[in-house]
Amino acid sequence: MPNPIAWRLATITAVRPETSTVRTFTLSIPDWGGHRAGQHVDLRLTAADGYSVERSYSIASEPERPGEIELTVERIEDGEVSAFLHDVAVPGDRIEVRGPIGGYFVWEAGADAASEPLFLVAGGSGVVPLMAMLRHRARAGARNPSRLLFSSRTIEDVIYRAELDTLASAGDGLEVVHTLTRSQPAGWTGYARRIDDRMIAEVLAPLGSGARSFICGPTTLVEVAANALVRLGLPGDRVRTERFGPTGT
Repeated sequence: MPNPIAWRLATITAVRPETSTVRTFTLSIPDWGGHRAGQHVDLRLTAADGYSVERSYSIASEPERPGEIELTVERIEDGEVSAFLHDVAVPGDRIEVRGPIGGYFVWEAGADAASEPLFLVAGGSGVVPLMAMLRHRARAGARNPSRLLFSSRTIEDVIYRAELDTLASAGDGLEVVHTLTRSQPAGWTGYARRIDDRMIAEVLAPLGSGARSFICGPTTLVEVAANALVRLGLPGDRVRTERFGPTGT
C-alpha cells in the first residue's frame, strides 16, 4: 500500500470547465491506493529556484474509480496554486500530490448507511467533497433517503449543475435543493436567500432528526447550518463540518 504522506508525481489527463471560475482536473496517479469519499489531497508546486507552495483540495471523484482522481478547483484571486492550474496547467503536465488525507469528514455507503438518511449542506465550492459522497452513493447503489441543500450566488455559479440534475432524477431517494443568493432566473421556484434556520428545518424535515449530516462551505454558512441542526435535535456527533474562508455564498 503506497504511503499516503509521500509525494508522488501525478499526470493531468483532462481539464473541463464547471463554471466560469471553476474547473475539474483529472489526475492519473501511479499506484493510487484509493480513497474514501470526503478525503482530500495536498498539491505542491515547486519553481526552478526552489520556491514551493502547497494547497489542499478535496477529492471530487468517487472511490470506485481506479488509478485516478478528480479535483474541482475554484480560481482564487491572487491564489498561487489555483491560478497556475487555471491559467497554465494542461493535460500532460505533471504535478506533485500526496494523500489521501483525512478520516473525519468521510461517508461510506456500507451496511450501516444502507437506510440511514443523509443530509448534505454546501456553499459554493464546498460542494466538492459532498459530490464525492453522492457519486459514491450512486455507484454503490445506495437508496438511503438523501438531500443536498446547495447555496450558490447565481444559476451560472452552480457547480456540477447538470450532473446533480441527473443524480436527482435517478429515483433512488436523492433530492437536490438549491438556493441562489444574488440573482435568480425567470420562473425560479427554489430558495432565493442565504441559508438560515428556517431553510435548514424545511429541507431536513423529510429526513428527520436521525439523519447523518455533512456541511462544507464558508465559515459563516457552516456555523449557521451546524447550529441549526443541533437546535433541531441532531446529536452533535452526527453533524460533521469542513469550512474555508468567505466566498460570498
